[in-house]
Order: sequence, then C-alpha cells, then structure tokens
Amino acid sequence: MRTDVAATLTMSSPEPATALLQIAVAAPVAEQLTVVSGGVAIEPEEIEVDGARVHRLQLQEGGTTVTYSASAELGGPPRKVTPAEWAEAVRPSRYCPSDQLEGFATAEFDPHLPAAELVPAVAAWVHRRLVYTSGSSRPVDTAVDTLLAGQGVCRDYAHLTITLLRALEIPARLVAVYAPGLSPMDFHAVVEADVDGVWSVVDPTRLAPTSSLVRICSGRDAADTAFLSLFGRIARFETMTVTATTDGPLPAPDDAPFPLP
Repeated sequence: MRTDVAATLTMSSPEPATALLQIAVAAPVAEQLTVVSGGVAIEPEEIEVDGARVHRLQLQEGGTTVTYSASAELGGPPRKVTPAEWAEAVRPSRYCPSDQLEGFATAEFDPHLPAAELVPAVAAWVHRRLVYTSGSSRPVDTAVDTLLAGQGVCRDYAHLTITLLRALEIPARLVAVYAPGLSPMDFHAVVEADVDGVWSVVDPTRLAPTSSLVRICSGRDAADTAFLSLFGRIARFETMTVTATTDGPLPAPDDAPFPLP
C-alpha cells in the first residue's frame, strides 16, 4: 500500500536562530523538503542521529516556512531489537520514570506473562484509564502526572504505556509517525515494544490503525522525538498542517502489536 504524507510548518524570529526538524519519513520512496526563511530559500543540513533523520536549519530574521512531502510503501521486514536498543529502552527516561511505578505496575499486571500478552494488555489498560483531552497536558508532564490526571493526548498515552512496560521489564520506546485515518490530523505518537526480539507497535489511543502508520523517528520519549526544537529565546512556532493518506482502505484500530518497518 502506498502512503502520501505532507507537512507545512511556519515559525518566526526577530533575529537569526537555529531549529532542529524531525518530520522526514524514515524510509521514503520519494520526498521533497523546502525551507524559505526571511524570504530566502535555505538548504537544510541532515544530521545522522540514532532512530531519526534530523534536519538542522539556520533560520534568518523574519518568518520561516517549512514544506515537506513524501511517499512511502507500507510493509517490509520487521526491525529486530539490538542489544544497545534493549539497554536504552528498558531504563527510565525523562518523561517515563519507570522506576517510580514498578510497584504499581506489578500490582496491576502479571509480570510473568509473556510480552506478547503484556504489551496489548497494558495498551488496553491505558486506553481505558485515560480520557483523550486536547490541551489537557503540559510539555513537562511525565507519565506519573498523566496517571494522576487521568487524561492527556497521544504523547501522554504513549509515555504512560512505555513507563508501565519498562516497569514490567519490557523494553519500550516512543515512535513519532504519520497516521492515515487520524482525526484531527496531526503528527502522532505511538509505542514500540520488544515482543520476542522484534519491535512491535501498539497505539493506546486507538485513534489510527497501526498497520497504516509511517515511521518518522523513535526515541526514549518525546524529548528525543519532537517534530521541532527551536533554539533562540525569542524564536516562535506559529502554525502547522499535516496530512497522511493511503491508496487503499484502512482497517479498524486495535491493540494487537504490529511490527512497524
């Protein structure tokens, strides 16, 4: 199945600034990235970062518009969990303090169950426990804050799921994706967990089918996967539009772990 994605971002700064951009598809068939800053086309610098394609932009004074489009083919071999990835994804991180929820997780779930059962069970539990509420969380909220608040957006659902899985000694990480079928359309955050040595995706929000997702990047949590990071005290993000469409029918969302290429 072919998927076409696109994103347009605008930002402004009264003085030169730097931006890090993570909106490029991990394995595109074709793509185009255009950046116009201060009325001048600038060339993005692609940086090699584990799990991501990062573009560094040197913004000029004034407004900046980033336009990206790409096509991708769904399917491909599953990603095997490497020892280095296992070690990184099983430990606590900034937004996923799994060491704080070990007792809670082992009381709520049977840690002796195989990962193939625990991963969808935790995702289903988070889906039932939280209420999806736009604008309900702060950029600094951790999974513990989300658990106490009982609400959040996709990154909060992902952080809580990741934290509980790590507390159960299952390596898990956040994956930023384009998600055909998502409404309202936006960049989306899902969870990738180690199921029998293969990275397998679950979406605790159940807002989009996992089999249609297009990978952008993966990381320990949202600190590693932000679509835009601005460096410049007065640089400001303005607007964003995202689209993702496929050339075939979309299945219904579910909790079954899916190997995302």
